[in-house]
Amino acid sequence: MGADGEAARQLFLPLSGGGVREPPPDLASAHAAANALALDQPEVSAIRTLTKSQAYVIAVVAVLLSASALLVPKVFFALAGVVSFLTFAVALGFRCTVYLRGAAVYQDPPRHAEEGASGEGIIWPIYTVLIALKHEAESAAQLSAAICSLDYPRGRLDIKLLIETGDEATREALHAQRWPAGTQLLIVPPGMPRTKPRALNYGLRSARGEFVVVYDAEDRPQADQLKVAVRAFRAGGGDLACVQAPLVGEGGRGWIAGQWALEYAVQFGRFLPGLASLGLPIALGGTSNHFRRAHLEAAGGWDAWNVTEDADLGLRLARRRLRVGVIAPPTLEAPPEKLGVWLAQRSRWLKGFLQTWLVVMRRPGKALREMGLGNFLALQLTLGVAILSAMVHGPWVLWLAAMVLLPGSVVAPVFLWFVGFSYAAGILMALAAPGKQDMRRLLLALTLPAYWPLQSVAMARALYSLARRPYFWAKTPHGEAPGLVHAKVIAPVRRVYSSEA
Repeated sequence: MGADGEAARQLFLPLSGGGVREPPPDLASAHAAANALALDQPEVSAIRTLTKSQAYVIAVVAVLLSASALLVPKVFFALAGVVSFLTFAVALGFRCTVYLRGAAVYQDPPRHAEEGASGEGIIWPIYTVLIALKHEAESAAQLSAAICSLDYPRGRLDIKLLIETGDEATREALHAQRWPAGTQLLIVPPGMPRTKPRALNYGLRSARGEFVVVYDAEDRPQADQLKVAVRAFRAGGGDLACVQAPLVGEGGRGWIAGQWALEYAVQFGRFLPGLASLGLPIALGGTSNHFRRAHLEAAGGWDAWNVTEDADLGLRLARRRLRVGVIAPPTLEAPPEKLGVWLAQRSRWLKGFLQTWLVVMRRPGKALREMGLGNFLALQLTLGVAILSAMVHGPWVLWLAAMVLLPGSVVAPVFLWFVGFSYAAGILMALAAPGKQDMRRLLLALTLPAYWPLQSVAMARALYSLARRPYFWAKTPHGEAPGLVHAKVIAPVRRVYSSEA
């Protein structure tokens, strides 16, 4: 039988009716999943929040800043204003540059990955699919349908469903669904930390695929996503370690969901393609990351002690001088619809960003040498500024309100102009992001200044959680993801972007 005939036969292999295999738990693998990176490369693990030297520097800086504010308040606040202005001006210029680059790449992508789109003559590699679930019984049917809809030869899929010990409702729900033959349900033995990256590491230790992708329970990846990722890896060279598929949310479920979806349209439709095409570090999204397994394992897998293991891994790949690319077939996600759910999710993200930044800055000189000056500065202007922005958005709005409302207040015109320009730039970026251009998009963009200060509330929670429970994973309840029809408006199919563009 020819290669194309074998591929066709594999595609139509029968599904198993609830017959997922459930190997016995492996305690040694569970221990390694939690601790291998922390033991082998402790300097890049978030198992410690702060080193002694970092704690000392933070204490000294806090004392000096407090003393300056008390002793020479006029000088202190004048300098603070100038430094803040310059920092955010540079960050805004960088952001606009990356955005415009991403828009150009989106409109005129490289075409090499479209060759052989029919797949004729290709023997597809084994592809491992890791899906970590926690209290996701209600998502089991949706997940089964999404995985069974993947346009990839059945016999070349290595699917691993990962759940925690004791999650019997999810276990029973998964057993009740149909899965491609050979699907494994792996019960992660008890242990700390009880995080998604620990479960992913557990699954990775038995992975068979040349490539590995991570999905969440509510995800609905476009059917050809795996094939497009394989073509991207084949065309991208051996140093292309990861490709990120765009994440798309249904924005029609309320204001919070709309802002979340608009944020994703900007991030995955503009900034990530821009960063990838410029060869700059990318803090990965939490799902739909496709990896070369050899590079993933060489980097140590995921840090089980970091609650944004995706962002951390993307930067560790950059420190190894490996590239991250972006592909177009999207994955649909269910956005948070309530403010409380959004705050819990966003505070976990910000806590993880803090963990990731602190890990990099333990030895900034070493990180600079490993990444190169340009990548190191780009890291500060992406992850660093994201952290700083979340800290100042709320206070900034309160300060502006006070300056406007309090009699006798005087604000330098340059600051007001900058605030107006930065808000206008953010609104225009949202309006020009991929997706449906309608009145709802306009209303969401115009109300962004009311959305941004919520980041400061989430940051306050993140700082408290980092101090009290650094490894606590705030579980995000998921609604139903939208249908695939919405995704085709957001991202074109079969387009591959990488830093070689």
